[in-house]
Amino acid sequence: MQANWRQFTLLVLINAFVGGMVGLERSILPQLAEQEFHLVARSAILSFIVVFGLTKAVANYYAGAWAGRVGRKNLLLIGWGFGLPVPLLLLWAPSWGWVIFANVLLGLNQGLAWSSTVVMKMDLVGPKQRGLAMGLNESAGYLAVGAAAFASGWLATEYGLRPYPFYLGLVLAVLGLLGSLLVRDTRAHVALEAAQAPAGSVGPPFSFWDVTWRHPNLGSVTQAGLVNNLNDGMVWGLLPLLLASKGFTLTQIGTVAAVYPAVWGLGQLVTGPLADRLCKKDLLFWGMLLQGAVLLAMLIVDSYPAFLGLAALLGAGTALVYPTFLAAVGEYAPAPHRARSVGIFRFWRDAGYAIGALLTGILADAFGLGAALGAIGGLTVASALVVRGRMYCLPAAGADPAAAPGCPLPGHGLPRASSLRLSFRLRLAIAC
Repeated sequence: MQANWRQFTLLVLINAFVGGMVGLERSILPQLAEQEFHLVARSAILSFIVVFGLTKAVANYYAGAWAGRVGRKNLLLIGWGFGLPVPLLLLWAPSWGWVIFANVLLGLNQGLAWSSTVVMKMDLVGPKQRGLAMGLNESAGYLAVGAAAFASGWLATEYGLRPYPFYLGLVLAVLGLLGSLLVRDTRAHVALEAAQAPAGSVGPPFSFWDVTWRHPNLGSVTQAGLVNNLNDGMVWGLLPLLLASKGFTLTQIGTVAAVYPAVWGLGQLVTGPLADRLCKKDLLFWGMLLQGAVLLAMLIVDSYPAFLGLAALLGAGTALVYPTFLAAVGEYAPAPHRARSVGIFRFWRDAGYAIGALLTGILADAFGLGAALGAIGGLTVASALVVRGRMYCLPAAGADPAAAPGCPLPGHGLPRASSLRLSFRLRLAIAC
């Protein structure tokens, strides 16, 4: 990392601008839906998160597939091209349809730009520092989410929901595009890493379904990522409405909405390096379990200080898992196939936004906000148990592979060929 610190630092800064774009909406868009567009149904209000999540998921997938073809830098620039109109559309929107279209563009911006910064940082650092790199990357992005959420909530309280909060978004988009012009492509770093890999260690790429579920570790990481963003989508869309129903002001709502991603962002400065040293299974289990417990606790509290404390704990739980997700995918996927594997993982992770918004909107309309909160909290706890039961810890470099608990040795403990291809069986044995 030291040899590429200028490039790395620039990418961290650019990812902060990417995060700020989505943070702009976190504290004010549900109120905008109710107050200016007079939407009542929770499912209708959450429609902007559905289209955002679906668009970002597809953009993530293709970002991974295209990264080696069109270049990381070009994808980054294309992502900012989609992001530039977003604050203007939100500022001028005469109907909710404009907001929906703006979130289609925002999903493309987040999927292409954020994925590009992730993959480029993985390219720039060695395998021993990927957790640190992802911690810095995600920390910058989610600190910016929190800062933008607080700033937009304060601006909305002082000057109204429009136009001033969206001027901030326009500044972020312009700075992000200008900064991206200074970035250098990192495909040469991938070629160098692949050339230095031991002969025969690369093998065929993991398939879509390998990353989705078949590989015990990648499948565990993928389902946890989906559930993580499922509950984040609920917090994004329903928490402001829940707090408003309890009589909190826009500034208070904005503060709670900011504390969660702020702790999430700062925490990753610690949890990112931990992902390089500790078993990723343990970090994912405890992080998902803490998130689920916090969401269930929100059912029984009413005070502003209590919600601030729970928001901080929710951020801590998310900080445990977020850099670990990406570090794990980077660890299990060979360098030439890393971008595609990251793209598949991020496809499912951000599909969680759409699934979460649909599920919680339907539950909230049918049974109330409390039922939606309880269901998502329980699902998050279940995800933690899947990680606990299915994932295994890789042995340290030079250690006996048989010492890794739950890690099948070649020819032992693997599913039958009827359910998994032979090539996958060989890759799993190599990974262990």
